[in-house]
Amino acid sequence: MSGERAAFPWEAVLHAGLCRMRLSARDFWAMTPRELGFALGVLRPLPAVPGRQALAALMQAFPDNKE
Repeated sequence: MSGERAAFPWEAVLHAGLCRMRLSARDFWAMTPRELGFALGVLRPLPAVPGRQALAALMQAFPDNKE
């Protein structure tokens, strides 16, 4: 059994797209897996994080003073 993958959950995906989201069959099958994942809330865009320069500027603008 090692190396076997779980079967793709077609029944759950079809139910989510066709029943919960009420997509037409044409629209459902036209979606990419990534689009469907975002529409269902399974995938979420990563939040933007500040780079080193932005972090340094924030640290300078808002220092941690213990006065």
